[in-house]
Amino acid sequence: MSAIKLHRHPLSGHSHRVEVFLSLLGLKADIIDVDLMSGEHKQPEFLAKNSFGQVPVLEDGVHTLSDSNAILVYLANKYDIDRQWLPESLNEQVQIQKFLSLAAGKLAFGPALARLGTVFGANIDTDNVIASSHALLTQIDSHLADKNWLVTNLPTIADVANYTYIAHAPEGNVSLEQYKNITAWLKRFETLIGFVPMQETAAGLNA
Repeated sequence: MSAIKLHRHPLSGHSHRVEVFLSLLGLKADIIDVDLMSGEHKQPEFLAKNSFGQVPVLEDGVHTLSDSNAILVYLANKYDIDRQWLPESLNEQVQIQKFLSLAAGKLAFGPALARLGTVFGANIDTDNVIASSHALLTQIDSHLADKNWLVTNLPTIADVANYTYIAHAPEGNVSLEQYKNITAWLKRFETLIGFVPMQETAAGLNA
């Protein structure tokens, strides 16, 4: 058995952030699926690991961690010897934090929320969520006009944190067709050694 355990749902973008980063780091982990539909994440056994009742949860020896972005920071600090994914430069760390905040904010309430409506049946204000998604994607596409990666000349956890929900935005009826720089960035990410995709759904524009 691996010392690292990842409790996740296969359609959770937050879970995929951690799953793909583990693979990019070359770390083996026991993947444990949590049945969200049956409410397994609200049962005492799971709440003992994360009192917020959310996936993902990472267990690494004596450490039990929740919040996908916090887990990325943990894994980068502990296992990335070369400091590629979270460089030591203060300026680069600040820029990475900006994109982690974006992933937890505008991305979560834009493309991720739009997908939550189509894939999981959440009740959302579809028109406003899709509009805010395109506003965000326009900004990111412009940011990537002269860059291969979001922060440095190599991929960092900023790219990991933002990849999944942008890649799966079409499942929430958010088209990526007009965002050529984003499309190129997604393809670069998908060619990284160790990349593993998240399961696709026949929802939204993929229906």
